[in-house]
Amino acid sequence: VLTDPIVPCGQILALHLSIPSIFFLRGLPCSFDLQATQCPDPPSYVPRTFTDNSDHMTFIQRMENLFLKSSESFLCNFAYLPFELLATDVLHRPVTMKELLSHGSIWLKRMDFVFEYPMPVMPNIVFIGGINCGKKK
Repeated sequence: VLTDPIVPCGQILALHLSIPSIFFLRGLPCSFDLQATQCPDPPSYVPRTFTDNSDHMTFIQRMENLFLKSSESFLCNFAYLPFELLATDVLHRPVTMKELLSHGSIWLKRMDFVFEYPMPVMPNIVFIGGINCGKKK
């Protein structure tokens, strides 16, 4: 199943049918993509989305990063609760969002180190950065 994990209905279907899933995304809120693939994600190194921080942060930026990471987990657990309940009903066992996304076979990420910050990733994450580039006029 080729799916976008922001709305994980495709992943729930893939788990229910026991078929592999391929995720096509730019990034997930709350770093669910990094948590599900077990990538290192220390707040002192990896900047949070929408902060405009680079991987070279000052102490204040690192504290802001830590605060955002801790608030993300609360907000995202609340936002993705309906999908966890749906997955629990369909799969007949308790499922968390992290566990649901951890079954993804390949993660196709629409980002590139040229435009983004470098970060450690797992082997099943493939960067396809040129896909977002427009044709030159």
